[in-house]
Amino acid sequence: MPILLRKLRPFGFYVLGWTLVGVIYFGQNVTRRFYWDDPNPWQDIRYWSANIYFSALLTPLIVLAGRRWPLERNNLARTIPLHVLLSIAWAISRLMLEWGFHLTWNRFWPIEPPITPRSEITLLVIFGFHTAIVAYWVVFSIQTAFRNYARFQEREQAALRADLRASQLETQVAQARLGALKAQLQPHFLFNTLNAIVVLVRQQKGRQAEETLARFSDLLRAVLADMELQEVPLARELEYLKLYLSIEQLRFSDRLRVEYDIDADLLDAAVPHMGLQPIVENAIRHGVGQRASLGAIRIAARRAGDELQVTVSDDGPGFAATCVTAGHGLGLSNTRARLKQLYGGRSELRAGAAPGGGAEVTMILPYHLVEAR
Repeated sequence: MPILLRKLRPFGFYVLGWTLVGVIYFGQNVTRRFYWDDPNPWQDIRYWSANIYFSALLTPLIVLAGRRWPLERNNLARTIPLHVLLSIAWAISRLMLEWGFHLTWNRFWPIEPPITPRSEITLLVIFGFHTAIVAYWVVFSIQTAFRNYARFQEREQAALRADLRASQLETQVAQARLGALKAQLQPHFLFNTLNAIVVLVRQQKGRQAEETLARFSDLLRAVLADMELQEVPLARELEYLKLYLSIEQLRFSDRLRVEYDIDADLLDAAVPHMGLQPIVENAIRHGVGQRASLGAIRIAARRAGDELQVTVSDDGPGFAATCVTAGHGLGLSNTRARLKQLYGGRSELRAGAAPGGGAEVTMILPYHLVEAR
């Protein structure tokens, strides 16, 4: 039963809508008759009832015609004359139905003065033909408006879906580029570390080589655990660095000193995963590695407004004395490319001379937090 009611509900609203239209027009006619002191102001109720409900009965034909021959910008010259003819045919059809109805029902519901077939059709043509034409075009216009609105909504949704697909594709492309850059950096880091272990073995420093392998295993495990991430907390990135530097300290023995100047409030700040390691590696290779005496690397982080600034400096010969400049070297160039992919114009990688001598590289990032896994 509820299913039947749901199916009949639209029909009920349809009939109610046409009834309201009839009540409005009939009320206007009754008011006019009262104004002219007509002794029988309700006499036209039969005419108005027939007019409205026959219009309701024939309205689906207008809807079908509107679907079959819709009003489009590119076919106005053909569609408008066609609907003019259809509106005339529709008006004639309604008048003929009303004519037959009134002649039949006049036996049971007579109207004064008495009607004849000729007088009835004359009155219907005079008072009903033009309103029937208007009714056709009103219904057709409403249908066209709803149809255009629905098409506008479809185009808007299609545009939104296209924008969403483009955004998703752009994100996928960016992720692919970031993944490719990380894939470039990680083998570079792995090969350099393994090469350092090979050097220790060749130097017959077996104990150091074993300890280096153990620390390298810990570092590799930590890096692989976060391999899918593009950003990690600064604290996590420092864990990688400490493991990596512990390996390098075994290589350089007492020649490498590492200093940290990190504000504890910045440990949850987001930094690129494995973003600092190639910079530190660069400092060791072209800074400490170029010295015969003790060399130092300093890692500092501070916040400046909405920016996070992480600086790696060394006391080596500096960029001017090496082949590595601000725009060259796999580590620096890939890190710069990753920053551009991750943060766009809100990030920067500055490379130059350190204030006390040596080289200094500063990674400038938009400051935001990331939760540790």
